[in-house]
This record gives sequence, C-alpha cells and structure tokens, in this order.
Amino acid sequence: HTQVSFTLELEFSCSVLLNRAEVVLKASSDSTEVTLEDNVVQLSAPIRYEPDLFLSSDANLQRYEVHPLGTFPHGPGPEFKTTVKVQNFGCYPVQNLTLRMALPALGYRQATFISITRVLADNATCTLRAPSEEARVVPVHPKNLLHVDR
Repeated sequence: HTQVSFTLELEFSCSVLLNRAEVVLKASSDSTEVTLEDNVVQLSAPIRYEPDLFLSSDANLQRYEVHPLGTFPHGPGPEFKTTVKVQNFGCYPVQNLTLRMALPALGYRQATFISITRVLADNATCTLRAPSEEARVVPVHPKNLLHVDR
C-alpha cells in the first residue's frame, strides 16, 4: 500500500510541432503481485504552444487638444499617423491572430473628432467596423471631466 507521486516536466523542440503528448507509466517491483493489469497507465494530453508575441505602436502626434463643442476649427485637424506592429519572437508559428483596436472618435453629443482616412497593411488583412451599440462609450459632459475616475 505504497503511493508515489512525481511531476513530469517536458520540453518541446521548436523544430517538431506535436499535437499531443503521450506518456506510458509502468510500475514494477520484485514482489509477487496478482493484479499486474493496474500497474500500467497511458496518459495523453493536447499540446498548446505559447506564442511570444510583442505588440508595439508608434505615433507622430503625441498630444492633441480637443476644444469644447462649437470651437472646433473648420476642416480637418492635423494628420495623425500611428503604426501598430505585432511581432512573433517565439519559434512557433501563430495563425488566425486577431487584433482589435478601439479609437475614441466621438466626443460630447456625438461630435466626431477623429476620422480614419487610410489604412496601410503589411502582411495582414485589415477590416474597419463601426463599434456595436454595446461597445459604445457614453461621452462625458465637459463640465464633468474633473470628476471622472481614472
């Protein structure tokens, strides 16, 4: 009636990608045993590889002041360019990666202060979608900006 516990730590190769890890454990002893069939167990577990993704962004405009309603200048403001880069530093390939970005484009009383004019994609497919009704954020009245929790 002896029990033994141990931990297996497996290290996988970057050159061979497996879907499952299978381990066969067999216990044996010098003693006489009647029930040998319960001394073997086969374990199988799915393998999921952890990507080593790095997300970075760079923008040409670090600060832009949005004026109160009615004081917007006529015509578009300064052009704002931002570059978002997703890099895989791991040795395992990544498929079906989705990156969602939410841009604050509406102010008080639904006043638009950002509009997307162009999307350039390198090695990616980009789709612009309007936010769903559940995802919309209710703008804060300018008088209440000093009382908003951060």
